[in-house]
Amino acid sequence: MSRANASPHRRERGRVAAAWGAAGPGLLWLGVFFYLPLALILAVSFLSRNELGEITRPFTLENYRRLLGFGLLGFDPLYPQIILRSLALGALTAGLCVLAGLPLAFFIAGLPARWKTAALTLVVIPFWTNLLVRTYAWQILLAPAGLLSRAAAALGLVAPGTALYPGPGAVLVAMVCDYLPFLVLPLYASVEKLDWTLAEAAADLGAGRWQVFRHALWPQIRPGLAAGAVLVFLPATGQFVIPDLLGGARTVLLGNAVQQQFGPGLDWPFGAAIAAFGLAAMLAGLWAYARLAGRRGETPEVWG
Repeated sequence: MSRANASPHRRERGRVAAAWGAAGPGLLWLGVFFYLPLALILAVSFLSRNELGEITRPFTLENYRRLLGFGLLGFDPLYPQIILRSLALGALTAGLCVLAGLPLAFFIAGLPARWKTAALTLVVIPFWTNLLVRTYAWQILLAPAGLLSRAAAALGLVAPGTALYPGPGAVLVAMVCDYLPFLVLPLYASVEKLDWTLAEAAADLGAGRWQVFRHALWPQIRPGLAAGAVLVFLPATGQFVIPDLLGGARTVLLGNAVQQQFGPGLDWPFGAAIAAFGLAAMLAGLWAYARLAGRRGETPEVWG
């Protein structure tokens, strides 16, 4: 190889080595503290437990069969119901966040520049406190003497002195309020970049308000809205703090099932199977979103 050809080759190898040197510590950290634990969880999910709750062999698919309802004594709908409940509650939470976040994002984008920062700060203020603290605050608000319970009693919705929790309604309200910022922020980023000349052109051509929104605005905000919906749906399906404190025994989700198996149940292989199933469901959701966005020629905004 001539010196002229060798020099660019050496420079390219130098750039590759520098890139690996810069990314190496981060990749090592992810490998040791993220990918390795996930691999261990996946391996444990195919093991068994003995009478003392200890992890043991043989390797088996029984944990996944039990999760899908195919137990030794026939079909058991308990865990399939938990899966469906988790998916339904996550989808309902994402849908309500869309209904609440869409007008909020347009409202913030339409504010004067000096007020936008303040409005966005108000949106993210819930993140300044711990999720557990926020959930206990909802318990106070929904208690028999709480503000919301007294308002509901004054309207005749419940009997005086009745608490609004535990129950699915309390879980849904708390989850929508807690996850709403996850939808508003990416949606606001899309609304802020809207090309309003398209809306003006559509209106000049005789389009009504709904037609203007559907054909001129909706295609522009769809990536941010889809990203926000995914960011709400995925963690909502695995939430366990809010259902545990506000839902009671009838609102068990996948996260609660994992906590029970790794805690009082002492069935780590089955808990690992539930966790692996939840992770697979989240990855499937991200893959479906990326594939749909790719077909439309959009960039999946969940990862940029």
